[in-house]
Amino acid sequence: MKTAQYERSLSAHDDPLAASFHATSVGPLTLSGRIQSFRYAGRGVRLMLRTQHNAWLHAVASCLVLIVGGLAVLTVQEWLWIILAIMAVWTAEALNTALELLADVASPEFHPLVGQAKDVAAGGVLVSAIGAAVIGVLILGPHIPGLIRAMAD
Repeated sequence: MKTAQYERSLSAHDDPLAASFHATSVGPLTLSGRIQSFRYAGRGVRLMLRTQHNAWLHAVASCLVLIVGGLAVLTVQEWLWIILAIMAVWTAEALNTALELLADVASPEFHPLVGQAKDVAAGGVLVSAIGAAVIGVLILGPHIPGLIRAMAD
């Protein structure tokens, strides 16, 4: 549906992409609008967990790291690194999922560039997961012998 504002901005600009930026109207900031935004975000997380097998691996790894961190009684600085690492992996996975969904819509048939874009996005998830694993080993590793001793006693 084209609005009068859209028509005016389109006639004012020859570039349809530039015109589309003028076509959006930002409504007032409301509590109900913010709540709806959280609902959309929650729906996105559920979709990611429902459709992406690697998201389940990230979820299990995140839970295990949080449990071990809680048992190890980490310092605030150690928790900061752990939380940052977990956030990096989940953010990369979410962006990878979004890119894959958009790429599938843009090019339902196989296209080598779409395949390469998906590979690069998946590579970003891999890099963040490896980085998170290194952070996990560096932070949690020194606590493991003490946890093992405590469990043996």
